[in-house]
Amino acid sequence: MDDAELAADTDLPADTEPAGDTEPDTRPLDELLDEIYHGQERISQADIYRRAVAAELAAALLTRIAALPEGEYAVDEAADLLGGSPA
Repeated sequence: MDDAELAADTDLPADTEPAGDTEPDTRPLDELLDEIYHGQERISQADIYRRAVAAELAAALLTRIAALPEGEYAVDEAADLLGGSPA
């Protein structure tokens, strides 16, 4: 089945990828990290997770944050581990 046939079967545009195969948009994560690390050197995994929940980040991003080992992270460490961009 080619892309056009697949799109016809799913009512999706031919250039739309299935949801399970795409990476979540990390821009909200980058913005959150910029905000919470403003004036802070290190922040705990628990604090990052609480702020992410409050900011209503996507479930895929919350799962990544929840999977971080407990401890404190500098912004570049958190961004690297979570797949975002360091500030």
